[in-house]
Amino acid sequence: MQLTNIETIPGKTIMAHYGIVSGSTVRAKHAGRDIMAGFKNIFGGELKAYTELLSESREEALARMQEQAKSLGANAIVNVRFSTSSVAAGAAELYVYGTAVSVE
Repeated sequence: MQLTNIETIPGKTIMAHYGIVSGSTVRAKHAGRDIMAGFKNIFGGELKAYTELLSESREEALARMQEQAKSLGANAIVNVRFSTSSVAAGAAELYVYGTAVSVE
């Protein structure tokens, strides 16, 4: 599955358009991660536990979007975008969407 954040794939021709596809995941913070994040807020530095959590969330949302596109017969997704939103205290949704197409 080819993914791109632009409207076309250079060197390829869009042969079929299947519409918008999406994937999402909702994740909650972990108490242990919050404690370590509190220390980092005092001393500074990257919050690696949260970086890992967001990376896992992106991968999961992308996989779900690709599954949906494959089920429609697509071999590529163009104009891919990410969005996040707060769902509840301590929980956030990571949402990814794009346009499923077939390219040659």
